[in-house]
Amino acid sequence: MSDTLIAPEVGTAEGSAPPKRLFIKTYGCQMNVYDSERMADVLRPLGYATTDQVEAADFVILNTCHIREKAAEKIYSELGKMREIRERKIARGESRMTIAVAGCVAQAEGEEIMRRAPAVDIVVGPQAYHQLPELLTRTARSRGERIGADFAPSEKFDAMPVVRGVKGYAAFLTVQEGCDKFCSFCVVPYTRGAEWSRPVVDVLAEARGLADQGVREVTLLGQNVNAYDGEGADGNVWTLATLVRALAEIPGLDRIRYTTSHPNDMSEDLIEAHAEVEALMPYLHLPVQAGSDRILRLMNRKHGRQKYIDLIGRIREARPGIALAGDMIVGFPGETDRDFEDTLDLVRQVNYAACFSFMYSPRPGTPASTMPGQVPGEVMKGRLTALQALLTGQQTAFNQGQAGRTLNVMFDRKGRHPGQAVGRSPYLQSVHVDGADHLLGQIVPVRIEQGSQNSLKGTIVGS
Repeated sequence: MSDTLIAPEVGTAEGSAPPKRLFIKTYGCQMNVYDSERMADVLRPLGYATTDQVEAADFVILNTCHIREKAAEKIYSELGKMREIRERKIARGESRMTIAVAGCVAQAEGEEIMRRAPAVDIVVGPQAYHQLPELLTRTARSRGERIGADFAPSEKFDAMPVVRGVKGYAAFLTVQEGCDKFCSFCVVPYTRGAEWSRPVVDVLAEARGLADQGVREVTLLGQNVNAYDGEGADGNVWTLATLVRALAEIPGLDRIRYTTSHPNDMSEDLIEAHAEVEALMPYLHLPVQAGSDRILRLMNRKHGRQKYIDLIGRIREARPGIALAGDMIVGFPGETDRDFEDTLDLVRQVNYAACFSFMYSPRPGTPASTMPGQVPGEVMKGRLTALQALLTGQQTAFNQGQAGRTLNVMFDRKGRHPGQAVGRSPYLQSVHVDGADHLLGQIVPVRIEQGSQNSLKGTIVGS
């Protein structure tokens, strides 16, 4: 499980009261990163500025993810640390630190969290972040309901500030939430709810606001983002492809990406957009999860091996050179050596530029958790090692294959060395360039000198 801290903000203006401090620790996916940013936005009018020092915080939010194994137990361990920090602050005579649990673990285990961790003041699910100011006020007054978990997604987005407090030149933008696929291993339909798409006018307004703040690259987010079917101003339904074409017309917004997709929602108009919209980057994350038809049926993926391979062929025909990324699960209940060989064979056929791979772990309440044929841990570890060796070789070869090419790189952060800058290639690779820290926020041609497993190194063309 990855975690992210919201970056600290600049202090208040001279003469104003010192801000209250907000510390957010984010676990899991890009949508949680987006949600954390929006929680910071909704709390900013209350005088909260973000900090990366938990000891300095007046309000701590753990924005949780329920996808990985033992996620809840890790949160309880973290809550124990937060309680100890709060007790130290109180002993020093400082103000009482408020503790909140947000995200999918909060949605799935709200009452249990309050029972097991009485130090928690607020539990708030993914669709109730707009209630944070009210919940915080209630907590401060020590009265009223402390759990806010069940609201429609539209209520959340309607209550969010229109202008976001973004920093940097790339940003996430949630356009769709929830899932109707009910894969047998996944908790998302139970924690995020049914598929729901934001209205077009709201998405475009937020995107224009991002562009006005200097954002040049936006990644559209959704549990099944290519299932987007938002309502347009004229009442017609827009597909993700239609939305991408409209976003590409926004001045200053030069790059568009989206994640995560489902093969069954990869429509022909979206494939055409990859061929025709220059701003849509040649990188596609399209999870398959397994290469065995038998396992795909047990997973309830509703697509087969050959359908996925044929789909990849059509995408590559439309956008030659596109980089493909995916997700793989090994050790799903009932997986045999033959099933696993089918997965390795599919990986060889697709030839991924990047791929996330995991051992299966049961989620309480999901159909797969009670399926027969649970694979022993040592067997799963061996299969994961073999799969990752193959995937690492493919990723390294793809990166090394960029040597000698000139790629347009968007520089978005300084590197570790003086004068160095790091940017994003069209294929989402990190590109390190010396003497380029004056180019932050710009998209410039870079000649790639070498590629490694995780990044590229190059020089500015003409420098």
